[in-house]
Amino acid sequence: MSALPYPTYGLAHLYAFPVYQTREEYRQKTGMEAPPFDPSKPVKSWCDPAAAAATRRKLVYDNVIAMADSGLPLAGADGKPMLEPLMIDKDFAAVVNIPVKDFTGEIPEQKTIGVEIPVPLRALEEGEELYFGFGGVVMIRNTKEFEKIEVGFLHEDRLLLRAIASKLGVTL
Repeated sequence: MSALPYPTYGLAHLYAFPVYQTREEYRQKTGMEAPPFDPSKPVKSWCDPAAAAATRRKLVYDNVIAMADSGLPLAGADGKPMLEPLMIDKDFAAVVNIPVKDFTGEIPEQKTIGVEIPVPLRALEEGEELYFGFGGVVMIRNTKEFEKIEVGFLHEDRLLLRAIASKLGVTL
């Protein structure tokens, strides 16, 4: 997949696998019930269907957002979000571990351990870069498209404004 034709877009566009926010969403999208939640393992809202057939006990996904123990994304030396590899047991990679949530979205009476397992990402395309958006949210910037909005009005914008002005009888 190449860079999207937008100046910025959300991290979900890089996800290598679908993400399921709730057990109900998992059931609706896959037609299967999610495995029972295992509180002895971290929350994991994605699964790799090919993982179960892997010949190795552990799988390595090259690109995930590096997370601090607090669950916040880490910045690299350049100040941008940092990527790191993820090594995970193949059996755990093949399933989700989604807790039962109440109507408010909270996890009632279930202790979870650690930070949620981050979703593996596809490699960044040429012209894509990670950055921290408002509130520290990790976003993707299409550098070519972003450059256009940084400059101000483009030629096409000026033509459109002139056409609108002529319809309104305004001279520029």
